[in-house]
Amino acid sequence: MKIGFSTSVIQRGKTGVAQYVFALLRAMLAHTDRHEFNLFVLEEDLPLFDFAKNKMKLISVAEKFRPAVKNVLWHQTQLPKLANNLGFDVLHVPSYRRMLWRASCPLVATIHDLAPFHIRGKYDWKRMIYGRVIVKQLARRQDEIIAVSENTARDLEHFFGLGRNRVNVVWNGIDHQRFQPDDVAAAKVLAAEKWKLNRPFFLFVSRLEHPGKNHVRLIEAFNQFKATTKSDWLLALGGSDWHGAEAIHAAAAASPFAADIRFLGFVSDAALPGLYHATDVFIYPSLFEGFGFPPIEAMACGVPVISSTRGSLREVVADAALTVEPENIADIAGALQKMSSSADERQHWRSAGFTNARRFDWNENATRTLEIYEQAIRRGKQ
Repeated sequence: MKIGFSTSVIQRGKTGVAQYVFALLRAMLAHTDRHEFNLFVLEEDLPLFDFAKNKMKLISVAEKFRPAVKNVLWHQTQLPKLANNLGFDVLHVPSYRRMLWRASCPLVATIHDLAPFHIRGKYDWKRMIYGRVIVKQLARRQDEIIAVSENTARDLEHFFGLGRNRVNVVWNGIDHQRFQPDDVAAAKVLAAEKWKLNRPFFLFVSRLEHPGKNHVRLIEAFNQFKATTKSDWLLALGGSDWHGAEAIHAAAAASPFAADIRFLGFVSDAALPGLYHATDVFIYPSLFEGFGFPPIEAMACGVPVISSTRGSLREVVADAALTVEPENIADIAGALQKMSSSADERQHWRSAGFTNARRFDWNENATRTLEIYEQAIRRGKQ
């Protein structure tokens, strides 16, 4: 197959969609002897794809098309022409935000979640309308859709009226070479040097997005935990500022325990496994997820996890995490206390999580995605 793949939705590599794109394409490298991959990459993102440049063709897209509106227009006007000129057998857009209305070849799209239907105020009103109204019509134009969880597949049926004959559930995977148990003592030394994390700490890795990721309630729960227990544990928040980040910074600044809350900023791919190894407990209190990479990555590194079960998280963390009701601050605070006070509790969830993480494998997902490309081609010939 001659495959086209749009990567311009990765937002400089700092989102969950970016991790999906990088990991899927890395797994696809094993298939480049039989298939030709053509990646459309914004100019300044080209270095992020060095891992693929010797086996996949990188097609540069001018930086002027990075802004959201211009990028949408590029996808609807320029990309279909390029797909026709290059003679693609199939074209994959890995995000609902850039799905094409039409093209000369079969279309495959990955839909990670329908968060605009679940979280009021997740985006500004223009993006909310786009996500609720226009995306619905675009989704119906795709030959095949990949949903990253059963939860997203159900949402596509409920909100968009899409039958399961065109929706394929392919769980995300994780790179088990990167995310696996390692030297905890050495990791703690590095975390202390790099981020001043020199005491036991809870870690939350997510872009700083309010209200969706639920940082403010987590900070309030941390306040309750500290006031009740007088514990010396820290709270570390890894991730770039996003929509509503100012509310998160304000909540931390107003905390009576502000000195024990660390903002780590964006954590690079290279540094992330070591940060997981250094943490004592990982927490993921998100209000909604289409999948949720970080809790599974932490589990694979041998870290006990506290998690919300909203969106797809229930099927992803299964019974391998201590679960909380994310809008119940006292419930989150109680989980923090339970985990921090018992080594046996942490060991239980460490073992359960490590077993659970083995269910998610990118190599299997790459093979299944190629099968979906073939399905789309067959559908296009009908």
